[in-house]
Amino acid sequence: MDFDIPATTKKLYDDILAGAEQLQRVPTTPDDHFTRADWQAAARLGLTGLCLPAVYGGGDLGALDTALCLEAFGRACADTGLVFGVAAHLLACAVPIRDFGTEELHDELLPGLADGDLIAANAMTEQDAGSDVGHLTMTARPAPGGYLLSGRKSFASNAPLADVFVTYAVTDPDAGFLGLTAFAVPRNSPGLTVGPPLHKMGLHGCPAGQVTFTDCFVPTRYRIGREGRGSVIFQHSMSWERGCLFGLYIGLMDAQLRRCVDHARERCQFGHTIGGFQAISHKLATMKQRLEAARLLLYRACWLIDQDRADQTTAVALSKVAVSEAAVANGIDAVQIFGGAGYLVPTGIERQLRDAVPSTIFSGTTEIQRELIAREMGL
Repeated sequence: MDFDIPATTKKLYDDILAGAEQLQRVPTTPDDHFTRADWQAAARLGLTGLCLPAVYGGGDLGALDTALCLEAFGRACADTGLVFGVAAHLLACAVPIRDFGTEELHDELLPGLADGDLIAANAMTEQDAGSDVGHLTMTARPAPGGYLLSGRKSFASNAPLADVFVTYAVTDPDAGFLGLTAFAVPRNSPGLTVGPPLHKMGLHGCPAGQVTFTDCFVPTRYRIGREGRGSVIFQHSMSWERGCLFGLYIGLMDAQLRRCVDHARERCQFGHTIGGFQAISHKLATMKQRLEAARLLLYRACWLIDQDRADQTTAVALSKVAVSEAAVANGIDAVQIFGGAGYLVPTGIERQLRDAVPSTIFSGTTEIQRELIAREMGL
């Protein structure tokens, strides 16, 4: 068992770390989301195409190397919303097109997705179908040369700026698990409308919105995979998202802990630096323990994805729970360590906590992950 990161991957990590440190954008309000220029800056670092085929301009990376690159991005970039938006574009949208799309669809979409000319949004969640994805109400009816999509999707990250939407609709209401089909829908499709950005607690840099399809005609060439394979495709993309995307929170926690340690070394109270008080030093030790435990679970889950192992589902669920809960707990501890300064917006400490809170909800809630773990245990 070798825990060393290969030299080529380490160089890529360091290059992204150095490049992302130049992205000084810091969101100040819920409306302050990233721009196309910000997106292109990330694309120039290769981040929008990390795991896409090299022939289409991507980095051709596996899951573990992709997670490591997102870790570097999350560690260096102050705008966690931008990091999240790039990761969602890549893992929830580009991966299913990469693995299930036709060659024609690859040729049309993958180059733009890889180089950042296209921004993708995942439109799966509905108002009454979040964790319960088996009860989607959006439909896709056959039409000459394609399908007519009708329904509304909620909480689609990147939607207000997106050029293409990866979405899922019911094609056979009586087929249950086999009745769902995946599509890649261009923004200019007649009948597709995008709502304004939603006001969120955190991840302000990533705009999210509702997407409405009103008899939206989608040519057959934009179908991802065969009809009825939508559930399989979605679960495949979620393995990559739950496994790799949370690398950004490993990076965030890494940077956060470094700041907390520096603060504890410098801040004096009662004639001593606060790091000399056991109440603070033990809190920092616990933050380190959470971070490193989560890191190892995430690396293992991504390695299992790369090996195409059957036991990846449990590993990915364990990883997602560990990383997301560690990010929230460490965020609370960081605010406490910084005290009043941690509650002030300019320090960025409170923003890290707000950006961590949704991690226990998106990509499958913590409760759903624990249910998956329990089922794999035979319960």
